[in-house]
Amino acid sequence: MKNNESALKPTVLWFTGLSGSGKSTISEKVYAQLKDRGYKVEHLDGDAVREVFPTTGFSKEERDSHIKRVGFVASLLQKHGVFVVASFISPYQDARDFVRNMCEDFTEIHISTPLEVCEQRDVKGLYEQARKGEIDNFTGISDPYEEPEDPELEIDTTDITPEEGVQMVLEYLRNRS
Repeated sequence: MKNNESALKPTVLWFTGLSGSGKSTISEKVYAQLKDRGYKVEHLDGDAVREVFPTTGFSKEERDSHIKRVGFVASLLQKHGVFVVASFISPYQDARDFVRNMCEDFTEIHISTPLEVCEQRDVKGLYEQARKGEIDNFTGISDPYEEPEDPELEIDTTDITPEEGVQMVLEYLRNRS
């Protein structure tokens, strides 16, 4: 931790939201900020984790199992004083609640960017493919996204920069410590 800064309490920062909402971008920058300040921190990102476990499917049951496994790892890291920055669509409330209940300290961050904005940002072309029926079980199109009921922080990235989103997360962390 850098001088002149009070210690932040390690938590699992669980970023949830639609594809293209800004979860990964903001979470990567939060991770870098915490690491730069000398905190023990790990970043778990949905795309990166799926590269390691490529057979993880997209049915509700498969998504729930995947989130629960990642949540278990996150809870172990956090119990040992590590900030965990997790970025997963995690579309189902019950799976997110399962992870929350497993963790000693859990912060749900809903990246609440509207579907229309996410579709406009569609850099991977996934929404277009889902609308054409080329991708099954696509969250927000052919599969539901259950918005968090009571997140600790909500960020709509429609009209803010990623850096402003990062500052919102860091301000939240400062205020809770």
